[in-house]
Amino acid sequence: MPIYHKMGKVPPKRHTIFRKPSGDLYYEQLFGTIGFDGMSSLLYHIHRPTMVKEVGPSKDVSPTIAVAKNMMARKLMGFEAPPKDDFLESRVPLLVNNDIHIGVAAPKQSLTEYFYKNADADELLFIHKGTGTLRTLLGNIQFEYGDYLIIPRGMIYQIEFDTEDNRLLYAESFHPIYTPKRYRNWFGQLLEHSPFCERDYKLPQELETHDTTGEFCMKIKKQGHLHELTYASHPFDVVGWDGYNYPYGFSIHNFEPITGRVHQPPPVHQTFETSAFVVCSFCPRLYDYHPKAIPAPYNHSNIDSDEMLYYVDGDFMSRNNIGPGYITLHPGGIPHGPHPGAYERSIGQKATEELAVMIDTFKPLMITEEALKLDDGEYYQSWLEKKVPG
Repeated sequence: MPIYHKMGKVPPKRHTIFRKPSGDLYYEQLFGTIGFDGMSSLLYHIHRPTMVKEVGPSKDVSPTIAVAKNMMARKLMGFEAPPKDDFLESRVPLLVNNDIHIGVAAPKQSLTEYFYKNADADELLFIHKGTGTLRTLLGNIQFEYGDYLIIPRGMIYQIEFDTEDNRLLYAESFHPIYTPKRYRNWFGQLLEHSPFCERDYKLPQELETHDTTGEFCMKIKKQGHLHELTYASHPFDVVGWDGYNYPYGFSIHNFEPITGRVHQPPPVHQTFETSAFVVCSFCPRLYDYHPKAIPAPYNHSNIDSDEMLYYVDGDFMSRNNIGPGYITLHPGGIPHGPHPGAYERSIGQKATEELAVMIDTFKPLMITEEALKLDDGEYYQSWLEKKVPG
C-alpha cells in the first residue's frame, strides 16, 4: 500500500530504545516483503513476537485438480457452494495456477477461536454478502457489501461477521497485490486520471493492544499446508506501528468508471495488479455516446490470458442467463464475446447497472474437483444460434 500510515505510539527514531512505563523495552519487529526491497512496517510489541509454546499437527489443504489443461468456457454457480461454520473450511478453491488460487466462501461464523496467517500469499477478499470487522494486529477495518479487503501475506488476523448470511469471492496471490502502476506517479501517489484516489481507502483503525499471556492458537498456511502453533502471548499486542505494509479496504462502489464515445477496453476497469494477473471492477456507468456506438463489447481473443468474471449484481448486459454469484471462465486461446442478441439489444441503451469483478491471469487456470461440482456443463455452447422450428 503506497501510503504511509501510523497508529499508536512509536519512538521518534527507528531501531532505538523504546521503553514501557515499567522501564522494560518494547520489542521492535520489521514486517516486510520481498526481502528488504518491498514495502514494510515497523511494529512495537509488548511481548516478544517469537514466543511459540508448541507446534501441533498440519494438514494438506492444497486444491485437488480435475482438469489441468482446460480449453472449455465454463459457468460455475458460486452460490451453490454450501455454507459452513468455520471461516477457513468454508473456502472452496475453484480456479488455480502457480500464481493465484481463486475461490468462493460462505462462512456462517466469525473467526474468533483462533488466529490466522497466510504465509504463502496476499489475500483479496471481496464481500458479496455480509458485514463485519476484519481484526488484525495492525488495527481493525469494518467492511460491507462491495468491499475489497487486501491482506498482505504474513498478516495475523481474525474476522467477525454480523450475521450468518455471508458470501465472499477470494483470491490468494503468490505475488504482492498493488494498485495499477499507470495510475501512480514516481512517489506512489494516485494520479488525477485514476478512477479512485487515496481518500477512498479504508485504512486500519482502532488498534487493539492486549497485554495477555497464555495459550493462543495460531493457524498458519504455508506451502499448501495448514500448520497449527500455540503462541505464549496474545498476537494483538502491538502498541504502535508505522509504515507502508498493512491491510486495507476499498469499496467497488467508489470506483469511478472511465467511459468514452466508443467501447473502452477492459484495462480502464483495472483496480489491482500483480506481475501475474490483474483485477478489474465493472461498475454502473454510462454507455458509449458515439451516435453509432455499440455498447456491448466486441468479440475478443484473449490469447495471453484466462478471464474469470464474478457477477455481483445488476443486468450483465453482454451475457444471457447470468445471475449474482455466477462465475464464468473464458480460457485463453479461443475468442469470447457477447451472447446471441446481446450485441443487438445494447444499441441505443444509455447506461448499465452491472457490477462484476474480473480477474485476468497471464497463465492458464486449472479446474478443481470442487469447481466441477458447480459447473453447469453447458456454458461453452451458449453462443450457438438457436434455430426457430419451421
